[in-house]
Amino acid sequence: MNVIFTRRYHFSASHRLDCEALSVQENRDVYGKCNNPYGHGHNYRLEVSVRGPVDRATGMVMNMVDLDKLVGGSVVARFHLANLNTDPLFQQEVPTTENLCRAIHRLLAGELPPGKLDRIRIEETENNFFEYAGEAARD
Repeated sequence: MNVIFTRRYHFSASHRLDCEALSVQENRDVYGKCNNPYGHGHNYRLEVSVRGPVDRATGMVMNMVDLDKLVGGSVVARFHLANLNTDPLFQQEVPTTENLCRAIHRLLAGELPPGKLDRIRIEETENNFFEYAGEAARD
């Protein structure tokens, strides 16, 4: 029987929502104030959920120290105080929080054992949050 373990992390980053395929006016219409040429920032709250059986010896799904090292190195260190627009992950896509959620999922899924990563959840503001559980979780 599997258990889901979720751990919360924080990082602050900035971005500008702007799509090269749209005109200046279309970008303003689509993204509103988030299209500010100088960008804007968020204090993101990231939740990483892992799934698996409880290890009989340790009593854990995953050692939180190991998860902290992985998320700290692959995600928090990379994105904290960064301009997401300059990260190579967003050279071909707009750094919306939806895309950030998917990018973080890809980063962590590539470093965890297959099937271990359950989902990523990012709170952008107190009213906006995004979740991604990977392509296999689609309806």
